[in-house]
Order: sequence, then C-alpha cells, then structure tokens
Amino acid sequence: MIKELLIIAISSALISNVVLSQFYGLCPFLGVSKQLKTAAGMGLAVIFVITLSSLVSSVIYIYILDKLGLGYLKTIVFILVIACLVQFVEMYLKKKIPSLYQALGVYLPLITTNCAVLGTALTNVQNYGTEKHAILFGVMNGFATSFGFFISICILAGIREKIDRNNIPKAFRGMPIVLVTAGLMAIAFCGFSGLL
Repeated sequence: MIKELLIIAISSALISNVVLSQFYGLCPFLGVSKQLKTAAGMGLAVIFVITLSSLVSSVIYIYILDKLGLGYLKTIVFILVIACLVQFVEMYLKKKIPSLYQALGVYLPLITTNCAVLGTALTNVQNYGTEKHAILFGVMNGFATSFGFFISICILAGIREKIDRNNIPKAFRGMPIVLVTAGLMAIAFCGFSGLL
C-alpha cells in the first residue's frame, strides 16, 4: 500500500501536474503568481481546500451517495463541500492574515469555481470509487495534486519576480512572457514522465 501511495503522490504532483499537464486552475495560477508571497499563500489555501475536499467528498460519496443510489448528485454535492471549505479559508484569512486576504483579492473566492478542486474530487471518485482504501487514496491524490499546484505557482512567481527586473522586448511584456514561461515550465515537467 505504501508503494501505491507513493506512485499516486509522484504521479499527481509531478507527472500529471494539475496546472502544467492538465491545464486546470489556470486563472489563479496566472493571476496570483506576480509575487512569491501571494503565490505561496494561494498555494497553501489550495492545498487545504483540495485535501480536505478530497476527504469530505470521498466520505460523502462512499457512505451516503453510493449507499442511497444518489451517485448522480456527486457534482452538486462536491461543489457545496468546496464552497463551504473556501468560505472557511476566506473567513480565517480575513481574521488572522488580513494582508494575505487583501493580496489574494478576488482569486480567493475563485477557488470555489477552480476546476482543479472539483476535478480532483471527481477524479478520486472515478478512479477509486468505493474500493477498500478509496478514502486514503483520494486524500493522497488530493494532497499531491494540490502540492503540485503549490510547486508550480511558486516556481512561476519566482520566475516572474526575476523577469520583472529584466529588459523584456515590448511585445513580450506582461502576460505574453508569462504564458511563454508557463509553456516552458510545462515542457520541463514533461521530463518527470519517465519517473514511473
């Protein structure tokens, strides 16, 4: 079982990186990656939301929806779970870390509609269903997926901070150079595909 968990972790974080391989969650990835501090804050918020939503949605699916034959409601239920978790994160940051709350701005509530969060919850149910260790595998997949997001957004933020100090041709300033950088990062992450 340790081997399976390790395979899930490496695969979800590096090989099938949610941003650079599957292209989910690009809005906060591109919008919040201007500074490393805000990118790290967003990454940690996403880790919390995806990991916890993976746990809660797996438990709800296995013990309620599947048992009652209501599997077709999973998308709606998962969206509600995610919205509640994001609301919790938003209230916490507003009270405890107001500077980060202000820096994240509109992107914090957008975690609710971030397709990476919902996609991970749905993938967990699709891949692991109600098998013996489905909840554990789902939580590991959720954590690894969100950790991959954290790695990606922090790398991009670090690169963007360096880029801002350089003389970039006028045609590439702003979002064009960011998209080129993200594309090169995606190509670099393809190198991890040989790990498994």
